[in-house]
Amino acid sequence: MKEEESNLVRRFQLDTPVEVTIEKIADFCTAMGDLNPLYIDPRAAEAGQYRGIIAPPAFAASIRRGEGSPDQVVFPRRGLMAGIDMELQTPIRPGDSISVTTEVKETYEKTGRTGTMTFTVIRSTLTNQKSEVVAFVDYRMMNRHR
Repeated sequence: MKEEESNLVRRFQLDTPVEVTIEKIADFCTAMGDLNPLYIDPRAAEAGQYRGIIAPPAFAASIRRGEGSPDQVVFPRRGLMAGIDMELQTPIRPGDSISVTTEVKETYEKTGRTGTMTFTVIRSTLTNQKSEVVAFVDYRMMNRHR
């Protein structure tokens, strides 16, 4: 294993749990332009399928990327976000305390027009205070060979 890859694996840490609030969900929805009442209106959400406010599905990806430790270095050199895949398990709700465990799920190479690229899939598993997995979020990062 190259030293750079060794450093990559060592730098993954458990994040401090993220406390989900109505305000955080509303701020996310406002930023995304998603004004679905199930996400922002307590009365409408109470009458809905989930019996209360829930976070929109994309909120799961924002927890890992937006709330990570500032000294957490995921890639020792610059890379490009090549995609995000999410597998949602249970709704995220105000009052949830979300913990994130991160691991390198897969690394593979592809050759494109500009040469060889290395793709690394980083899986974040989001778990709530009840130890329920709320989502799996896979971030695909691409680095070009130099």
